[in-house]
Amino acid sequence: MREEVMFTSESVTEGHPDKLCDQISDAVVDQFLIQDPYARIRVECAVSSAILFIAANFASIAKVDLAHAARKIIKQIGYDQLDFNPSGCSILTAPKALPIDKSYAFSTQALTDAEIDRIPAKNQVTLFGFACNQSPMLMPLPIYLAHHLARQLAEVRKQLILPYLSPDGKVQVGITYRDGLPYRVHSVTVTAHQLEIRKPGIRALRSDIREAVILPVLEREGMPVNRRTRIHVNPDGLHLGGPTLHSGLSGRKNAIDTYGEYSRHSGKALSGKDPMRIDRIGAYAARHAAKNIVAAGLADQCEVMLSYSIGQTKPVSLQVSTYGTGKIPDNALSQMAVRHFDFRLAGILKRFDLRRLPASRPGGFFRQLAAYGHFGRTDLDLPWEATDKAEALEGEI
Repeated sequence: MREEVMFTSESVTEGHPDKLCDQISDAVVDQFLIQDPYARIRVECAVSSAILFIAANFASIAKVDLAHAARKIIKQIGYDQLDFNPSGCSILTAPKALPIDKSYAFSTQALTDAEIDRIPAKNQVTLFGFACNQSPMLMPLPIYLAHHLARQLAEVRKQLILPYLSPDGKVQVGITYRDGLPYRVHSVTVTAHQLEIRKPGIRALRSDIREAVILPVLEREGMPVNRRTRIHVNPDGLHLGGPTLHSGLSGRKNAIDTYGEYSRHSGKALSGKDPMRIDRIGAYAARHAAKNIVAAGLADQCEVMLSYSIGQTKPVSLQVSTYGTGKIPDNALSQMAVRHFDFRLAGILKRFDLRRLPASRPGGFFRQLAAYGHFGRTDLDLPWEATDKAEALEGEI
């Protein structure tokens, strides 16, 4: 008898208060790096009702208006209601300038291998990168579909297909797995918030979301709804949503930012940190390695674990796990990862050119990662999503 299990993952729209805070934090990071690619910056953000708080520690020659950056994001996301809007929101800022350390002002692309080996990590963390062959972007299917549904929920509001929606919303997707492989969509739950309570009523809302959001996305992704699919739209009724309903805090949606709890993640926030933070960019390097291993056909799923210690250049531990799906032993894949990928802090910076990406991308770079996940994106050209090492890895076996 075949074994069936069901696994769920959640995604939220960019108007969710937690994601609002992440985007503001990363927008501030972008603004510092656009002016000063050597900036060191750490940003935390919290919002509740009509009050937004931003704390920022930075060492930089850049001049950034924290409140202005926040109001710009609030407007772009679409909050323009009486109780929460970019002009009426009270913003409290706590900026703290730190001494500039000139040792960080190095030209990343000009670094030699010996110089890279002398630039240590300044943080300690154990982090994970993951990939599997469940979706076109080699992401777990539950989070992959949840992100697409959340984006569609935002798009029907922006395109005025469902103009009564507010920017806040969330999605949960359940996938039935049979013998470890995704078999069908078990359930979809959407909670859509409205600008005005009872407009429209619950029956109209449920019909609209089903027809404009759920059915088009699942059909496009080749997972159409059938009689066994359970669809729930606002199962607990109507909501206004936004910061007036529930508070937000940066770094509180780590599972949504990574793999939807299908794989492990470090628990460290990804947003609000400059690229010298190994707990951010190490996660990108680990994903790059895991994705290339799967893309090379060496495993059906792959987790790359990296552990860093303060003052050490290289990871103090590196492990590759394929959960029995590897074509060669995991220890051999670990050795291949060491040969083909540079997991040193400055090596990651050089490979992905992370300190200069905000100035080269319209509207910044890191802010775009702060909603709908840092991995498996179909709308962004992310350097760690490239499968440029797959051919070389495949050629070793």
